[in-house]
Amino acid sequence: MRIFTAVLATETNTFSPICVDRRAFEASLYAPPGEHPETPTLCSAPITVGRRLAVEKGFELIEGTATWADPAGLVNRLTYEGLRDEILDQLRAALPVDAVVLGLHGAMVADGYEDTEGDFLARVREIVGPDILVCAELDPHSHLTVKRRTAADFFVYFKEFPHTDFVDRAEDLWRIALDTLAGHVKPVMSVFDCRMIDVYPTSRDPMRSFVDKIMRMEAEDPEILSISVIHGFMAGDVPEMGTKLLVVTDGKPEKGIALARELGLELFAKRGTFIMPQIDEKQAVSLALAATVGPVVIADVWDNPGGGTAGDATVLLAELLAQGARDTAVGTIWDPMAVQICMAAGEGAEIQLRFGAKSAPGTGNPIDGIVKIVKLVRNAEMRFGESYAPFGDAAHIHLDGIDIILNSTRAQSFDPSLFSVMGINPAAKKVLVIKSTNHFYASFALIAAEILYCSAGTPYPNNPARTPYRRAPRDIWPMVENPHNPEQGAA
Repeated sequence: MRIFTAVLATETNTFSPICVDRRAFEASLYAPPGEHPETPTLCSAPITVGRRLAVEKGFELIEGTATWADPAGLVNRLTYEGLRDEILDQLRAALPVDAVVLGLHGAMVADGYEDTEGDFLARVREIVGPDILVCAELDPHSHLTVKRRTAADFFVYFKEFPHTDFVDRAEDLWRIALDTLAGHVKPVMSVFDCRMIDVYPTSRDPMRSFVDKIMRMEAEDPEILSISVIHGFMAGDVPEMGTKLLVVTDGKPEKGIALARELGLELFAKRGTFIMPQIDEKQAVSLALAATVGPVVIADVWDNPGGGTAGDATVLLAELLAQGARDTAVGTIWDPMAVQICMAAGEGAEIQLRFGAKSAPGTGNPIDGIVKIVKLVRNAEMRFGESYAPFGDAAHIHLDGIDIILNSTRAQSFDPSLFSVMGINPAAKKVLVIKSTNHFYASFALIAAEILYCSAGTPYPNNPARTPYRRAPRDIWPMVENPHNPEQGAA
């Protein structure tokens, strides 16, 4: 048995000014066939899990290219077409195959391609024909389109946000794929459009209980192969943006349709209650400085490079400086030019530096000051679950009692190792400022005395009711109060 696997993934914030070219993929992950590291990245667990299963089960795994770019704006057309065609040529060379198992994200948008995953999957299907199994693992912050559903046999999405389960879901993907090839199951996808867009952290209720519920349903009913909530991605201005509920059954489409509708309407009934309560920068800094136990973690939730923003907003840092914060660390502010200046000056130097707030309106103003360069690290990395996330050449600077990490490769704050690799003991600080919506939670919650979610500035389009969409549907919540009627349901 021969199975082809490959990865092509990024998340596109269509409002982000930062375009993605091939260098962005190479900076995050570009692994030609057979060169993927042993540890998986967010979307490449199908390769590492597939390697292990190939040895255990005795099938031949043919690896194609694996590549991932950190979230940003529109993908350059030639970049997408080049990487797509590279993998498609590898698939053609691998024929005949019994299955194609892919790692995708689901929210990529390229110049000229609103539905890149749909385009890619349709071309895969054209190459292998109608009878070969095609499946993929995807990120729930994505768009489930009719085109990609038509091209694939089934999908499995991460259940957790933060995405701590991407390896577990790759295990599910392969289990269903191998059972299908063995003739034990026949996966069928049923989808319900929840007609809403929201944020669904699984670190708190009501989403925590909902995910626990669907996992029990999978475990208790052998006819249910997989249940996924496709959260949707509100920063993706595309026609099929929004939350969907996907049920994969063993040849039971009617059961799948009914269950998808039931679960989807349950989600809809809780709309607006999922996201963490947020406070502004003045209140967040005041509360953090008044705390008697630390560290207090302030999450700058809307300047999250994991959602495609630059990660260079200075609104929170300016407030920390205004309130005279001390014993505080900020990680990170993206400014490759400032990092280059620090690298040239060297560790221990004190220099006049301007940094931050270069990318877009709503990110604050550049910070000016005399800074001390404490530590410089080339090709810095932090942990993210079982993997590592690069944040590029980085500089630890000190300004008016605050330690600040400047980075050259955009990355959200996944783990406290972000600070420790730069010579900062995060557990010893009173205040830690990070840039992430919720992926930080699993690791930072282990050291935090308190976590504050802060809405500071407007680098991210975080209110769909006011976002100037041009392509996304306008007849979903919160744009309208209740878009459902008896005729609308699963497909």
